Amino acid sequence: MLYSRSPSDALGSQEDYRYLSPVILYHLRKMLRQNFDRLTSTTAQESPMHAPLSDLNAVLENLYLEEQTLQGIVQKLERLVLLHQSLTTQGTQHPQRLRETEAQIFGLLGFRVDDHSKRGTILLVDDVTTELNILAAYLKQQTFRVMTALEGQTALALAREHKPNLILLDIRMPGMNGYEICQQLKQDPTTQDIPILFISGVYDAQERVKAFEVGGVDFISKPFQVEEVLARVQHQLKLHDLQKRLEEQNVRFQQEIQERRELQDRYRRLFENSIDGMFQSTPGGQYISVNPALAAIYGYASPEELMTQVTHIGQQLYLQASRYEGIHAYLQQHGRVLGAESRIRRKDGSKIWISENVRVVKDAQGKVLYYEGTVRDITERRKLESVLHHQKKHTDRILQSVLPRSVAERLKYTQQTIADRFDEVSVLFADIDNFTAFSSRISPTEQVQFLNRLFCEFDQLTEQLGLEKIKTIRDVYLVASGMPEPREDHADAIAEMAIQIQAAAAAFQHQLGEPFQVRVGISSGSVVAGVVGSKKFTYDLWGDPVNLASRMQSSGTPGRIQVTPATYRRLQHRYDFEERGLIEVQGVGMMMTYWLQGRKSGSGEAC
Repeated sequence: MLYSRSPSDALGSQEDYRYLSPVILYHLRKMLRQNFDRLTSTTAQESPMHAPLSDLNAVLENLYLEEQTLQGIVQKLERLVLLHQSLTTQGTQHPQRLRETEAQIFGLLGFRVDDHSKRGTILLVDDVTTELNILAAYLKQQTFRVMTALEGQTALALAREHKPNLILLDIRMPGMNGYEICQQLKQDPTTQDIPILFISGVYDAQERVKAFEVGGVDFISKPFQVEEVLARVQHQLKLHDLQKRLEEQNVRFQQEIQERRELQDRYRRLFENSIDGMFQSTPGGQYISVNPALAAIYGYASPEELMTQVTHIGQQLYLQASRYEGIHAYLQQHGRVLGAESRIRRKDGSKIWISENVRVVKDAQGKVLYYEGTVRDITERRKLESVLHHQKKHTDRILQSVLPRSVAERLKYTQQTIADRFDEVSVLFADIDNFTAFSSRISPTEQVQFLNRLFCEFDQLTEQLGLEKIKTIRDVYLVASGMPEPREDHADAIAEMAIQIQAAAAAFQHQLGEPFQVRVGISSGSVVAGVVGSKKFTYDLWGDPVNLASRMQSSGTPGRIQVTPATYRRLQHRYDFEERGLIEVQGVGMMMTYWLQGRKSGSGEAC
């Protein structure tokens, strides 16, 4: 096969279309880390942020249970990630399309992008309830969540419990003043990062400076304008959010650097230690890099020797350069070749079979950079397949010599008992008269040779007439007509077989120069046929026609053909018969039987 459908990642790290390649996984994790605060899980997963820190392939398997659907999602994600990389390199030229691509990627991973700005929680601390209520009502109208406190201890408790996004704090209050509250908040690790905006009627410059010294980020004078308060609140929240995002971005950046190093180390170890050959090559057929395993497969002492001596892969390695050209053309059209099997010439001139997985690597603009892939020596597998193929053909020939062809084919593909009923069948038994006395005068070897000559002639007649040989029992030959392939003229065909058996026996008598005759019995009707045995198969028949045909042979006369009434009725208009009369048939009683003499003149040619 040129292009197998057995999936494998071009670098050998994946073995199935259901899984994302390591490069795609790397970019997806990077995108997820950069957008932590914008994502909301749309699945029933316990943690909405599970994907960036866990196995994304496992996440996809949980989201998409159908294998065909999963393969489609994986391929779609790979295309979207490549598009995202391309759009990212173009800066701000296509911002809307970039956002849409991100939304599609996150949607396939089970996330929703939350683009609207989130309102925060604000704690108002002031002992003047009138001003406190006015400001609280206005901020609530702006969709902020607002908490209020009239004194210091309550403010500290609320801040530690709810971790507000911003605190508006008055300076002059009974008991604990604003400076003291601010100092305690900044000393507590759980609240030290909350921005504090002082709002007070203090006009002294030193007091204002002290507000910044204890940790305040801004100062609003009373009486205040609610619009100014809102503007300063939004400004501080935005600054705090940007700072938080910057810190998170820095952490994620460090994680990204570490992951990139680990990925590079992983590829380096994989490349150097893989038992499969790995390579990167130019579209023109020159190696860029190869690993030790590939050099060993091709019979070279080192990767350097292989890259130095092989300057054109298609012409120097492939037995047929057209084979390489075909793979190259397929790569240009489809971007990936999986399981391509080819014959290769090693350095010492010996020939081996290889299987290749190759893919095209392109830049963000779609320009081909290089090919990369894996190579595996499959010579032993191909030899084994060839041996198995010949063994199978030999086994099939043996099986078909024992069983009918159609039955042999069924037996290869089923473990069930094979048994069939046939309503219209004719059965023939042929027995050599006085064979015991005859065989006593010749050697065992001569006995076998004689029977083999006779039965081989019967076999030829069976094949010519389209009958089915069932078996031989000592010197008895059993053949049937109308099974396993039904035929309307089954009785005619078996009658012709009987007539020609007698003709063959007469010829043998002439050759032997001594008495030699065959008794033949025929019956027709319904039988059951099937395969018996487990180590040595036998195709056999059961039913009244089988028993009666045997009785017709055993009670017959040498050189004659005795048939039952059932066969006589089917043939009387086309063949001549002589009534034998009533005879005693074992297990049946008295029965009228007939001697078949031959085809009526003018009734047509024999079968």
